[in-house]
Amino acid sequence: MRESFQKNKKGILLMLLSSICVCVGQLLWKLSAQYGILVMLAGFCFYGIGALVMLAAYRFGKLSVLQPMLSLNYVLSILLAAFVLKESITLWKCVGVLVIIAGVVLIAGGDEE
Repeated sequence: MRESFQKNKKGILLMLLSSICVCVGQLLWKLSAQYGILVMLAGFCFYGIGALVMLAAYRFGKLSVLQPMLSLNYVLSILLAAFVLKESITLWKCVGVLVIIAGVVLIAGGDEE
């Protein structure tokens, strides 16, 4: 039981790292319209690293637990857009973020052998 939890925990952490890489890659794609092709290529690198980390994460957990973790991309995208691009965070975006986080926590914490 404990070994299964540690394995699942590793998969969840890798999936979170994958989400961060993918979101940074997408942000760099957005910024490449202003800053040029090198930023776009950096975006492809981050996105690719995120995909590879995601593949590694699948070795450490169940698909039904790990795949929903990717919905954290929405949360990270809103935060990056607010801090880097100075986009506004509305009340409805906050509610959506809370619903997504609650769902991820319920799915990640509710997996029992």
